[in-house]
Amino acid sequence: MKNFYPNRMALALAMGIAFVLLMDPRSADAYVGPGAGFALLGSFFVVFATMILAGVSLLILPFRTVWRMLRRRARSEPLAPRVIVVGFDGQDAHLTEKFMAEGKMPHFSALAERGCYRQLKTTFPSITPVAWSTFSTGVNPGKHNIFDFLDRDPRTYLPRLSSAHIGSVDRFLRIGKFKIPLAKPEIRLLRKSKPFWKCLGEHNIWSTILRVPITFPPDRFYGAQLGAMCIPDLLGTQGTFALFTTRPSTEAFQEGGLRLDLKGDGTVFKGILEGPQNILVKGDPAMTIPFTLTLDRPAHAADLKIGASAVRLELGLLSDYVKLEFPVVPGMKVAGLSRLMLTEMDEHVSLYMSPINIEPEKPAMPISHPSYYSTYLEKKIGPYATLGLAEDTWALNEKVTDDRAFWRQSQDVEAEREKMFFTALERLRKGCLVTVFDATDRIQHMFWRYSEAGHPAAAQDGTRSEYADAIADHYQRNDALVGRVVERLRADDVLIVLSDHGFTSFRRGVNLNSWLREEGYLVLKEGSDGSGSWLQDVEWSATRVYAVGLVGLFINLKGREEHGIVEVGAESEALKAELISKLSGLVDTDKDEVGINEAFDTDQIYRGPYKGNAPDLLIGYNHGYRISWDCASGKVAGPVFEDNVKAWSGDHIVDPRLVPGIFLCNHSIARKDPHIVDLAPTIMTLFGVAKAPHMEGSSLIDASSFTVESAGS
Repeated sequence: MKNFYPNRMALALAMGIAFVLLMDPRSADAYVGPGAGFALLGSFFVVFATMILAGVSLLILPFRTVWRMLRRRARSEPLAPRVIVVGFDGQDAHLTEKFMAEGKMPHFSALAERGCYRQLKTTFPSITPVAWSTFSTGVNPGKHNIFDFLDRDPRTYLPRLSSAHIGSVDRFLRIGKFKIPLAKPEIRLLRKSKPFWKCLGEHNIWSTILRVPITFPPDRFYGAQLGAMCIPDLLGTQGTFALFTTRPSTEAFQEGGLRLDLKGDGTVFKGILEGPQNILVKGDPAMTIPFTLTLDRPAHAADLKIGASAVRLELGLLSDYVKLEFPVVPGMKVAGLSRLMLTEMDEHVSLYMSPINIEPEKPAMPISHPSYYSTYLEKKIGPYATLGLAEDTWALNEKVTDDRAFWRQSQDVEAEREKMFFTALERLRKGCLVTVFDATDRIQHMFWRYSEAGHPAAAQDGTRSEYADAIADHYQRNDALVGRVVERLRADDVLIVLSDHGFTSFRRGVNLNSWLREEGYLVLKEGSDGSGSWLQDVEWSATRVYAVGLVGLFINLKGREEHGIVEVGAESEALKAELISKLSGLVDTDKDEVGINEAFDTDQIYRGPYKGNAPDLLIGYNHGYRISWDCASGKVAGPVFEDNVKAWSGDHIVDPRLVPGIFLCNHSIARKDPHIVDLAPTIMTLFGVAKAPHMEGSSLIDASSFTVESAGS
C-alpha cells in the first residue's frame, strides 16, 4: 500500500501471511478496513507486518544512519536545536486579545511580552484543511490542491472528500462463501507539495507531527506522525454515531447519525450493532455485534454486554472507551473503539454510541508513521480517539447528546492530545515537534450560541446556560497549557504558538443554490421541487452555475463538467463577473444586513498547477452568515436566508479577512503582518535550512539577528 508498506517485500509477506491464515482458522487478528467505499484490504495483518518491519528496522539501523549521513545536504548550524509548535485550531485573534487584556491569559501575555504576538493572516478560504495544508507546505492552495473539505466529481456532480482518495478491490479468489483479495487498494493523499517535515528529514532533522490536519494517509519521512483530519471511522465515514431507541420514528437524522431499533421487555433490551462491510464474504454483508442492555432503574444505570466487553452505564454520562471486535471470518476480527451513553430510561429507552474509532493498537487503516507509532502511543497514554473529527458535533446538533456530554468529550480528547504532546516533548532531544489541539474550534462551533445575546440557536427563555462561559474557560485551558510548555523549555528552544484562523457567529444560513435558482442560473428538473439532496433535482442541461462544498460556486463548463453548457473563455469570464457583481454586498432583506461581503474569482487569488481544481468563485460571508445546512447537503428548496437554530452556532467559513488567527513566539520577529504561509519557511530557517524552492512564504525570523539570548529561557 502506498505510503504504508515500506517496500514490496514487506507487502508480499503480509499478504502471504493473510492468505495462509485465511486457510487456517486459528486465532488471529485481521485488520480489514471500512466498507461504504472505504474498503482497505491492504492493511491486512498490520500487526504482523509491523512486528517483522520493526525487527528489520533494528537490524538495518546502523546502515540507515550511515546512509543518512552520506545523503545529508549541506546546511548551516541550526539557530535552535528544538522547535516546538503548538497549534490551537480556530483560536480567534480578537477573543485572544480580549482575554489577554482582561488578565485571563497570563501565560499568553507573558509569552507575547518576552517575544512577540501578532494576528496571523489565514488562507482563502478560512477553512481548517486549507489553512493547515498551507501551514505544512508553505504554499497557496493552488499548489497544495486543498480548497475545501469537499470537492465535487465533475462527472456526477456529487461531493467527494477533497483530501484523500481511498480505493476498493474488485479482484478476488472465491472459495465457497469466502473471497480472498488478489490486489491491494490504493490510499492516496490528495494534498500536493512537500510539507516542511519531509524537507527537514532530507537534512536528517527529526520531526514528530501529532494530529496536524490533512495527514491521512500519513507521510513517510524521517520522524513520527499521527494523522488527523479526514481519518475515517470504522464505517468509512467522517463520523457516524448510532442511536438505539425504543422511540418509533421514521425520520432520519439530517447529518452524521443512524437511528436504530432497540427492543425489550421493560428491563432487558437487545440490539445489533452493524460495523463495516465484510468484503471477505460473498455479498459483502455488514459485520455485526449483538448486545444486551439490562436496566437497573433504581440506580439510574444499566449494564451493557456487547461482544466480549461489559460496561456499566450511568444515565446521562459518557462511558470510557469500549473495545468493539467485529468477527470477520473464523479466528479473525477487526477492532474499534466507541464511547456510549444511556440517554433515557423512563417510558422509552435510548442508547447513544459514538462513531467507532479505528483502534490505534490494531489499526484497520494506516493512521501513523511508522505504522507502529499509533500502537506505541496507546501503550504510553491508553486508548485515544483516532477519528479525524473526534468530537461528535453531529450528535449534539441532532439533540441526541447534550452540552454536558459534548463538553466532557471535547475535554477528554484534549487531555489525550496533551498526554501525546508531553510524551513526545520529553523524548525530543533535538528536532521539531508540532501538535494541533482541536477543541478550541469544536467548542466555539457548538457553544458560540451562549456567548451572543439573541442568537437563534440559544434558549429564548432568558435562562443562562451552565456553558455560557465555555469558550472563555477553554481559552484559559489553552493558556495553562502554554504555561506548562514554557516551564519545560530549554534555554535554546524556540516556541511557536499559532492558530489557523479565527472565529465568528453563525446566526443565518445562506442557500446559494436557492439564490441561483431564483436568479435563473440553476434549473430544476420538471416536476421536482428541489428538496432532494446532493443536487439530484437539478436539470444540468439548463444549469449554468451550482454550489458544492462549503464556500464555492462552480460554473457548469463545457469540457469539464459532464453536462457542461457554458463555453470556456469569454462566456465563462462574463458569467463570473456578473455573479461577483450580484453576490458582493448581497443583502439579507429580512434582517437588513449584508450577508455576503464579496465573491472572489479564484483565478485572481490562486496560482499554481492545481488551481484548476478550485471552485470558480469563493464566497466571503459577513459576520453571522454561512452556507445553510440545506445548501451544504445539496438541497435547492427553501429560502435564500434562514435562521440557524442548530447547536453548531459559530463558524469561520466567512470572508477570511474577518477571522485572523494568532501567532506568538518566544523570539521577536520583524514582520507586522505574518501569514500562515510563512510558517514552513520560518521553521526551516530555525534549523539552518534554506526554504524549499516550491515554498512561497518567507521566514519570519532574521537569521542574522537571531541569538539564544534574545529567544529567552
